[in-house]
Amino acid sequence: MLTEFYRQVRQRSLTLIQGLSAEDTQLQSMPDASPLKWHLAHTSWFFETFVLLAHDPDYQAFDPTFNYLYNSYYNAAGKRHPRAHRGMVSRPSLERIRDYRAHIEDAMLRMLPSIDTKIEDIVQVGLHHEMQHQELMVTDFKHALWLNRYALTQIAAGPATPLDEAVSSLNNWRDYDGGLVLIGHDTSQGYGYDIESPEHQYYLQPFALARSPVTNADFLRFIDDGGYQNPDFWMSEGFELSQQQQWQSPLYWCMRQYLQSSDPNDIQLMTWGGYRRIDLNEPVTHISWYEADAFARWAGARLPTEFEWEHAARQQSVSGHFLEDKLYHPRAIATQAAKSDQLQQLFGDVWEWTQSSYAPYPGFQPAPGALSEYNGKFMINQMVLRGGSCASAQAHIRATYRNFFHPHQRWQFSGLRLAQDR
Repeated sequence: MLTEFYRQVRQRSLTLIQGLSAEDTQLQSMPDASPLKWHLAHTSWFFETFVLLAHDPDYQAFDPTFNYLYNSYYNAAGKRHPRAHRGMVSRPSLERIRDYRAHIEDAMLRMLPSIDTKIEDIVQVGLHHEMQHQELMVTDFKHALWLNRYALTQIAAGPATPLDEAVSSLNNWRDYDGGLVLIGHDTSQGYGYDIESPEHQYYLQPFALARSPVTNADFLRFIDDGGYQNPDFWMSEGFELSQQQQWQSPLYWCMRQYLQSSDPNDIQLMTWGGYRRIDLNEPVTHISWYEADAFARWAGARLPTEFEWEHAARQQSVSGHFLEDKLYHPRAIATQAAKSDQLQQLFGDVWEWTQSSYAPYPGFQPAPGALSEYNGKFMINQMVLRGGSCASAQAHIRATYRNFFHPHQRWQFSGLRLAQDR
C-alpha cells in the first residue's frame, strides 16, 4: 500500500510539468518562490538524504554536488545554495533532474517492501513533503507567468453577474456553543505533522462562522467602499505595506481603470488557463493576512481562531475541490449551497487565514534529528491558515492540518471566512 502511494505522489510531480518547456521550469520570479526544476530535485533530495543515504548501506549518492544545490533549509544536512538564487542554477539540466528522480525511484522501490516502522514514518513525511511542494509548484509557476502577461491567452468572458445578485458570505452564519473541545492530531488516527500534536483540550467561547468563504463580490464591495485607502480597518504595519506596494485589489486582479472599460463587472483575473473576467461567486483568493483582517473589520466581524476553525471542521468530512481536479483555481459557490446548514467549501478551494499566530501546542515535541528542522523552527512571525486549497492534494489535508505563512504573503491560494462572537 505504501509503495503504491509512493508511486502516485511521485508521478503527480512529473504530471505538473507536462507540456512545459525546460525554460518554463527554470523560472524563479521572487525569493519566496522556486523553479519547478528545483522542486523536482529537492523532493528527490529529501528521500536520498533522509531515507537512502541514512538507511541503505549499499546506496551511492547520485551526484554529491546535489546536496549543496537542493538542500532547502536543513542546517544539519550541510551548506546550501542561496534560496534567492535558485533560478540561476541552469545546470544541471531538466533532463539530468529527471535522471536523478529515476535513480531515486529505483532505489526507493527496491527498499520499500522491507522497511521497518521507523523508516516508513520518514517516508510518509517525505511524501507529504512532496505534496506540499506540488502545491508550491502550482503557485510558484503561476506567479512567474503573471510577470509575463503575454505567456497566457485571453479566455472568452462569460456572462457578467450583477453585483447585487452575487452570492455573499456576509450575514449568513452558523452558531457554535463553544465549551471544552479537543484540538490537535490524535497520532493513533493516521499521519499528521508533529506541529499538529499533541491532541489537547481547549476552551472556546460561543462563536459563529460564516457558512461560506468571502467571495469576490464581497471583496469588491470592500474595494469600492475605499477599503484599501481607509487606515481604520488595517493593522498599522499592513496599511503601510499596502500603500508602499500600491495594493488596490487581490493579487492577479486587473482592475477596470487599467482595462479602460466602462463595464463595472469587467475586472480581469489571471488563472493557470489564462485571463478572464472575474466570477463574483468565487471565493476571493491571493490576499495577504493584512487584507483578510482589514476586510473582516470592514465587515463588522473578525477572523476565526484556528481553534474555532478546527472545532467546526471536525464535524465535517474532508471533501472539496483539490489538486487532483487539475483546475488549479477555486470553484464558485452555488447560491443554494450558500444557504445550506453545513459550512460550504471548508476544505479545498482556498486556504482560510485565521487570527492565530503559528505557535507550538502544549507539550509539543519536534521530530528527532535533522527532521526537527522541518516545521518547529518556523514558529515565529507567521499566521496559521486552515483547510487546504485547489492546489492542495486531498490526501494531504486534515481537519487538524496547520499551514503557516508570513502575513504579507499573497501568492498562495489564500482567502478567508468570517467569524463573530456570540
